[in-house]
Amino acid sequence: MPEEKILLSVIIPVYNAARELHECLLALLNSSPSGVEIMVVDDGSTDGTPVVAREMGVRVLQLEKNSGPAAARNHGARYANGEILFFVDADVVAAPGLVSRVYPIFQERPEISAVFGSYDASPRARGLVSQFRNLLHHYVHQEGNPDAATFWAGCGAIRRSVFESVGGFDEKKFPRPSIEDIELGYRLRQAGHRILLDKAVQGTHLKKWTLWSVVRTDIQRRAVPWARLMLESKLAPDDLNIKTAQRISGVLVLLTCILCVLGIVWVESLWLASLTFLTVVFLNRDLYGFFLRQRGALFAAACVPLHFLYFLYSTVSYLFVWARFHLEIVVTRWVARALGNRRFFYE
Repeated sequence: MPEEKILLSVIIPVYNAARELHECLLALLNSSPSGVEIMVVDDGSTDGTPVVAREMGVRVLQLEKNSGPAAARNHGARYANGEILFFVDADVVAAPGLVSRVYPIFQERPEISAVFGSYDASPRARGLVSQFRNLLHHYVHQEGNPDAATFWAGCGAIRRSVFESVGGFDEKKFPRPSIEDIELGYRLRQAGHRILLDKAVQGTHLKKWTLWSVVRTDIQRRAVPWARLMLESKLAPDDLNIKTAQRISGVLVLLTCILCVLGIVWVESLWLASLTFLTVVFLNRDLYGFFLRQRGALFAAACVPLHFLYFLYSTVSYLFVWARFHLEIVVTRWVARALGNRRFFYE
């Protein structure tokens, strides 16, 4: 990359994550070639986060109040100098040579408008839930379609011109961490742009999860808004978390739970529950095999109920949103018809 011109801007939104940011920046500073600028957008932190960024010599922008990662990324994009915008979360440690890999993709493949990767298979946080959550993300992205149907901003880049043409992240709809990157990906595809899932673009995730934080995040910030997005856009691509096998698994897990409850009064339903349970295990055998190879038999076995719980609340969340969405349509039509009839009466 020519030294006299900034070709790629790394934009890191951050809120109260001084420790994670230090490690994130250290990895980027050690592996970024010339022609790259690193920008930290402090999203109204109340700790020493901006101090850490300044001490490490990177460019720091600050928002007056906490506005969410969508607004922080958009703010960074407005002041970036590069023709490629590379978004990296503050709790992601980029693999060596990662930045050097991203820019040539856009040079060699002009048809590609955006590219993203995944977490690696070595999540830093210990504990069953953290390991399960981060390894699940790695597996899903590694098994995803390279011709991706959406975008991920945890470690993803986009041409600046394309980013501006679609209006960037929707910070009004997503004032808190949510599916702002997925929604951006939908708009990119609807506008005819191609998105590449490059499985070699990886970073280590530092986030520690608890069971409660996983369930709350998945329902409030992912399942519910994502279901709404699919219904409103009428797009449900067979990829990543919503592959056909995943949807079938979700329905079967819900059915398994219902049959188990029915088992209280109808014992024979437990046989059917066993059948649906085994079917879900069969459909997800590759994932459980991955867990087995990564962490052993005990870990893989412990991940099965966690995965079933994930299917259960994701499916219930979708059904709730689906019912509410269609109820809103019915009510809206009824109100419109009532107002129309009243207008006709007075005329």
